[in-house]
Amino acid sequence: MAYEFKERDWKLFRKKLPGWQEAFMEKLIEEYTAILTDENAKASAKFWEMDRRIRKDKEQTGVMIISPSRRFLKFYIVQLCSEGAVTLDDLKDFSEELQEEIREYLQDL
Repeated sequence: MAYEFKERDWKLFRKKLPGWQEAFMEKLIEEYTAILTDENAKASAKFWEMDRRIRKDKEQTGVMIISPSRRFLKFYIVQLCSEGAVTLDDLKDFSEELQEEIREYLQDL
């Protein structure tokens, strides 16, 4: 039976999401910095790699969620985990039921 999330989980998600997104975007910026400071790459190669990465990264859940919807709570968390924006350790404050469902779903991927 699918887990019906608790109101506490929803409130906690909304509280934690901005911090998770900031940390994820900081990680992306570190990766961009490595691309831009690569002394062995031409300026044009750096430019086009940055263009490709930013286009791709803008579509990731860790970047694009602005107004989360309750009904997609589990989807958001699974996507954030899949993208590396969130780890299972980051979910320790959530209900055991939600954590377990996320773990099970990630194992099936």
